[in-house]
Amino acid sequence: MSGEFNEKNYSLKMDKSISSLKKEISTLRTGRANISMLDTIKVDVYGQLMPINQLATVSVPEARLISIQVWDKGNTNLIESAIQKSELGINPQTEGQMLRLRIPDLTEERRKDLIKILKNMGEKGKISIRNIRREANEELKKKLKDKIISEDENKNFEKIIQKLTDSNIENIDKILTEKEKEIIQI
Repeated sequence: MSGEFNEKNYSLKMDKSISSLKKEISTLRTGRANISMLDTIKVDVYGQLMPINQLATVSVPEARLISIQVWDKGNTNLIESAIQKSELGINPQTEGQMLRLRIPDLTEERRKDLIKILKNMGEKGKISIRNIRREANEELKKKLKDKIISEDENKNFEKIIQKLTDSNIENIDKILTEKEKEIIQI
């Protein structure tokens, strides 16, 4: 029965969407220092765009501080300007080859903005899950039309895909709720 249609492929695609969403959410600045905040920042060095963690040692010595120890002194200003141009809204303090990013407290307005951004990310994640469901259902319709699977098998697979979709959307809601609590608490 499952040789004709493999719902595991779609389950894996949905898992990848959830992982991608989690990674994207981890880059949101919530008032607590987090190395992943720098993941989206690329620095133009050696003729290519590189992430900061490939140019320096990044650490979190305190709850509201990220320190960046740049390996090549020539890259210090490039990393500094990349951080300033980013959406982080933080100005690094530079001492030689060491950059320090002090994470300021969140204002009420900034918290509301972050929650809007978070909900937007969540909606994109849900759309991604629904698109995977649509793709699976289209494959099922084609297999039914080509008489590879029966009506009953089609209905069973549609139920399985719908359950996967529902549980993943529920998972996204849980992730968003946790992150929203984190934003509000800090």
